[in-house]
Amino acid sequence: MRIGLLLALATIPATVLAQTPAPPAPAPLTAEESFAKGVQLQQSGDVLGAIEAYQDALGREPQRIDARSNLGAAYVRLGRYDEAVREYRRALEVDPSHAGVRFNLALALYKSALVPDAARELEQVLSIDPAHRAAILLLADCRLQMGNEAGVVALLEPHEADLGQDRLYAYLLGTALLRRNELERGQVFIDRLFREGDTAPVRLLMGVAHLRRKDAPSALAELERAAQLDPKLPTVHSLHGMALMEAGRRSDAADAFRREFANNPNDFDSNLYLGLLLKDEGKLDEAGDHLRRASRLRPNDPRVLYGLGSLAVATGRMEEAEKALTAVTAAVPDYVQAHVLLATVYYRLKKKDLAEQERATVAKLFQEKQGRELGAGETLAPAVKP
Repeated sequence: MRIGLLLALATIPATVLAQTPAPPAPAPLTAEESFAKGVQLQQSGDVLGAIEAYQDALGREPQRIDARSNLGAAYVRLGRYDEAVREYRRALEVDPSHAGVRFNLALALYKSALVPDAARELEQVLSIDPAHRAAILLLADCRLQMGNEAGVVALLEPHEADLGQDRLYAYLLGTALLRRNELERGQVFIDRLFREGDTAPVRLLMGVAHLRRKDAPSALAELERAAQLDPKLPTVHSLHGMALMEAGRRSDAADAFRREFANNPNDFDSNLYLGLLLKDEGKLDEAGDHLRRASRLRPNDPRVLYGLGSLAVATGRMEEAEKALTAVTAAVPDYVQAHVLLATVYYRLKKKDLAEQERATVAKLFQEKQGRELGAGETLAPAVKP
């Protein structure tokens, strides 16, 4: 019986099947509907679905800045910063004066460790909107990471009235002042933060102050306390590492720099000093990774250039070493170790005349250093005559 029924069904004419009406195709979404769908999906956590919806909206209206900006934000959520940067830049082609999109671009660049690029975008944000609070603080942080403490002070001091009670403002300005050895002015911000209790940022600032005074034991005590209070506080482990280096504890310092790197792979000091320590240990590949990261943050920093130059010497890349080390000696003419290493490079490159010039420079620098240590008109005679 069942077989007969199946056979009967199998012999239904194709014309009968063709007469069955197909369900109507859904109408395509408009650009506005796709954009609204993307917002809803993004808010619910479906980032991939939101990306597809924004792309659909842009396929219909490529000039929509809101869809382009939201698409960039969705890529940021997934850590796809290059794609986010691309979308923000395309949005700015439509409206270069859109401060919100430009700030988002700066933030994506910042998260990509392209700190100098982020700083340039933030400066443009502030040219459009001088009171943009988040842009002011993020630019100050960028300048601090780039070693431009004077720029941090110049940026933040005029905003004392409107940002003075902000803890991040006090922390950034206090740190910049301490790094400039303006210890009394920096102490004002330490005291301001101390009023909120024994916190990790306060201990960190105290540690910086002691480092500037060359008081490594006191710096170690403060920075160890800061790390206990908040092991995720930015720069706490890199500063601890520098204090350990001052105390001659290189192995412990390397461990501290690794902890900072685990928290923030783009911290300048941890990459620089860990790279230098690893180079001295002969771990050249790992050292190169860290030194190149540091170079992306501060490409012209003489310490980075010296590290890259010495690494190039260790790996036999003499032309590369020559380029890095000549840049160091041009920027810091009395950097003795750079001249010593450059002389070695010139000898290996068969540039004997240049090598001899570097040797003569080294001898002159040592003589000048000895003269400074003795002082004008001083001799090696006893300070008190018998």
